[in-house]
Amino acid sequence: MSTTPHHLTRRAALIVATATASLVLAACGGGSDNSGSANEGHSNSSSASDTAGAHNAQDIAFAQGMIPHHQQAVQMAGLAADRASSAQVKALASRIEKAQDPEINTMTGWLKSWGKDVPSSDGSMSSMPGMDDSSGSGMANMPGMMGSAHMAELKKMSGKEFDTMFLTMMVEHHKGAVQMATTEKGKGKYGPATGMADGIISTQTAEITEMNKMLGKS
Repeated sequence: MSTTPHHLTRRAALIVATATASLVLAACGGGSDNSGSANEGHSNSSSASDTAGAHNAQDIAFAQGMIPHHQQAVQMAGLAADRASSAQVKALASRIEKAQDPEINTMTGWLKSWGKDVPSSDGSMSSMPGMDDSSGSGMANMPGMMGSAHMAELKKMSGKEFDTMFLTMMVEHHKGAVQMATTEKGKGKYGPATGMADGIISTQTAEITEMNKMLGKS
């Protein structure tokens, strides 16, 4: 009679121990799942808080300023096809056109989506500081922008004389673009705009070095 209770007691103890172990494992597993869910929820809420297309005044100023800046660079580059004597100058001009034309279209799209004014092809736009006349002369107030007299002079040139003036003007033009892009990178909020600014800094800084070498400068 005494062995039976002892046997039952041992079985009961074993069952309790097994159940306890199962509960501990379940608790550990549940904790892991809950932690993962919590982290996932935090990630989702963070993503939701990052408002798509959020921008600030600097982003608007960057697009409104860089559009006419790019337009002038493309205009200058377009002159090289039948005026430049250097194959290197022609190749550089072609790269500038191919890089900046799509960026003009992209920035135009941003401004339209934000309900903001888009500069006209001559750079005039009443709402832009320094752009309050229809002649576009206010563009010369922007970093690196060439005045109408310089542009007219470039159009009259050809051959090596054109090459030298084109490169000299484009170096200054690029420096202005880099300055504007640096401001955007530091103060802008719109991801695609700051990303474009970063690309402008990288590409045009390299092109400045390239053009200075063509001009015989270190």
